[in-house]
Amino acid sequence: MDRNILHACREDPRRTSTDIQVSVTSLNEPVPSSRTIRRRLQVAGLHGRRPVKKPLVSLKNRKARVEWAKQHLSWGPREWANHIWSDESKFNLFGTDGIQWNRRPIGSRYAPQYQCPTVKHGGGSVMVWGCFSDTSMGPLKRIVGTMDRYVQSPDLNPIENMWEELERRLKGVRASNANQKFAQLEAAWKSIPMTVVQTLLDSMPRRCQAVIDIKGYPTKY
Repeated sequence: MDRNILHACREDPRRTSTDIQVSVTSLNEPVPSSRTIRRRLQVAGLHGRRPVKKPLVSLKNRKARVEWAKQHLSWGPREWANHIWSDESKFNLFGTDGIQWNRRPIGSRYAPQYQCPTVKHGGGSVMVWGCFSDTSMGPLKRIVGTMDRYVQSPDLNPIENMWEELERRLKGVRASNANQKFAQLEAAWKSIPMTVVQTLLDSMPRRCQAVIDIKGYPTKY
């Protein structure tokens, strides 16, 4: 029964204890309770945690990511300073897109099988486009509709971390409509200091190495 419980969980880490209970039950064996299943999984080192949300990366894109990372691995501050980093992002008006859970061993937060693939855009939100370079924060512009022509590699574009910085600066701040939300986003964007930019650019060699090490899968960045 332990083997069946572990197999069911590892087959799909997002299964609940009730789902596992149904999948391992047979006519000739007693039915384990949901509490027993949770306890057996914890004993095996599989604890319920929020998954890391990372974009789904195809085999083709994984190979392209590794190749790009190898080509730029030896770049120094001068090379990275010659670039402008840009992207678009969605910011919800009211709360988050919801919480999902999965079970994984301690220390496996960024293992590909325990990540939660995401799709970039959705509704009930404000879409913005922004950019920055090593010398300044660029403008933040509101987007009507979607910008989905290009699919980026988020952990190889440090502006994704800038969106997280923007989220942190607006944590707990609510907006009653899209116009108010964009005004909040624009004010917070302008307040981000250049020390944040420099920290992100300094991380580029480590990002490239991480992508190579994990064979193109999403990294902790």
